[in-house]
Amino acid sequence: MPPSTQTRFATLFTPENPLQMAGGSRLDEVVVAYETYGTLNAEASNAIYICHALTGDAHAAGEGGWWSNLIGPGLAIDTDRWFVVCSNILGGCQGTTGPTSTNPATGEPWGLDFPLLDMSDFVTVHLALGHELGVEHWAAIVGGSLGGMQVLEWSLRHPETLDRAVVIAASSRLTAQNIGFSAVGRQAILRDPASPPDSGLATARMMAHITYLSEDAFEEKFGRTFQQEHSVGGFGVDFAVESYLQYQGNKFLTRFDALSYLYLTRVMDYFDPFSRHESLAAVQACPVRYLVVSFDSDWRFSTAHSRRIVRQLEQARLPVTFREISSVWGHDSFLLDIPEYHDTIRAFLGAER
Repeated sequence: MPPSTQTRFATLFTPENPLQMAGGSRLDEVVVAYETYGTLNAEASNAIYICHALTGDAHAAGEGGWWSNLIGPGLAIDTDRWFVVCSNILGGCQGTTGPTSTNPATGEPWGLDFPLLDMSDFVTVHLALGHELGVEHWAAIVGGSLGGMQVLEWSLRHPETLDRAVVIAASSRLTAQNIGFSAVGRQAILRDPASPPDSGLATARMMAHITYLSEDAFEEKFGRTFQQEHSVGGFGVDFAVESYLQYQGNKFLTRFDALSYLYLTRVMDYFDPFSRHESLAAVQACPVRYLVVSFDSDWRFSTAHSRRIVRQLEQARLPVTFREISSVWGHDSFLLDIPEYHDTIRAFLGAER
């Protein structure tokens, strides 16, 4: 398959070969949007899969790519060496089958009739795309936040398909506080009577965005600066931080769908892989090398979340490297160009198996 920086589409499941989902439902058609960067070698041994976070998409690298500071020629994930694949997640709204797609049984959009998703459903689709591209074994799989959860799930269920797993700013089990943040966001959407529920989705994004930055980051960016030269009082947008959050909420409406937000946040709530009976048995039989990365100012998925993952893997006697990176930018740090962070990933990918 030739390299591409353009979004492509692959039909991976059909009525003759449907996607059997973890919850018992099935999808008779699954189309996946994806991009590739670099060139797959003759042995198909240099492939890396990128798993995106909640609101990401297939466009990870190149101009406007959400991880363009990490993936590219000469970067930490060097596309002169690696063949890199990134796809839009199942249930997403950037080209992959999701709740806004047409239900073939009715000819209408699925809406809330779309089946509930499980983290393992994402991985099943990722593996199917790999097969379509001629990759059965991955040199590494990499992801941050929800992407890191996918990496963890993939490595535990299908360790024979990869060598290395990079889990960044992620969690193996959301706390009550994290579930609460998502619950409020979903309620903002569900209680908006408009169709589409733009106000609810913008509000959900505004609240979520607060959790992605640290208090120090907000203070550094905005402090108590007024949007105008002086306060105008009242209940409008008076402070600079209010204007910023309003902008982020409105901008979100141009690229994301409320139903995908509902479905994908719910997957994160239920994710708890280490609670499964013998959850580590497969990877103990076929060990994967792990890199787990956290950021010291991330309070959404704090270092405690990463340490819990590390502890579980270490107790199973698996090879784990752990790094806590210093950054003022909170959870969003995993998207930024932080030299120590990028150098850590570069070194891990370059290490001998």
